[in-house]
Amino acid sequence: MGRNEGQRGFGRRAVLIGGGAALVGVGVAARDELARAWWRLPGMEKKRVEGELDHAGAVWTAASRSNWRRADRPDDYTIDRVVIHVVQGSYRTALRVFKDPGHGAAAHYVVGKDGRVAQMIRELDVAFHAGNRGVNERSIGIEHEGFVDRPRDFTDAMYASSARLTAGICRRYGIPVDREHIIGHVEVPGTDHTDPGPHWDWDRYIRLVRAVPAASPSPSTGPSTTTAS
Repeated sequence: MGRNEGQRGFGRRAVLIGGGAALVGVGVAARDELARAWWRLPGMEKKRVEGELDHAGAVWTAASRSNWRRADRPDDYTIDRVVIHVVQGSYRTALRVFKDPGHGAAAHYVVGKDGRVAQMIRELDVAFHAGNRGVNERSIGIEHEGFVDRPRDFTDAMYASSARLTAGICRRYGIPVDREHIIGHVEVPGTDHTDPGPHWDWDRYIRLVRAVPAASPSPSTGPSTTTAS
């Protein structure tokens, strides 16, 4: 019986020690989060203009505020990934669901089969697009119209327009143009998604991104005068 009491006592001490370690861990995590949130102090946040674009070829249409988190990237989170998605639907479907506060997800951009681009979230903010908090914080998400099992949906216009978009993102943040840093949603740790699927031509896409001339239109073109529909 004494032995059992000793074992129980040891167990309680272990729990207390473990709890203390957990509290230390929580404290470190909280301190890290506060360090990244310095820009929220009065007078520190960057000025924002409604409808301002990061990609010159896009039109602005805002995602629901429920589907992204305000941030100040790359000052608080380094941006080093581009994540390629396919919506399993139309361009209009992507815009509609990303505007839905109950959807819980949205990408920064949507690219149509005809090459049009909608920007729905500013690049400095964190979009809920990858299903992985760490990847969301470090990446830009690009959604594409179409279905993963229909290769005809991935048109020349879509590839070319998306490549220009990705090339600009990579230049802005110094992201290497390779398959380690430009990834599919299927490659995000913990995901259950399969997009962009087996018909997305990665070799072609990376070649197109690398071929975009450095003299392409610059970002931050000011508010868009039109809205995607």
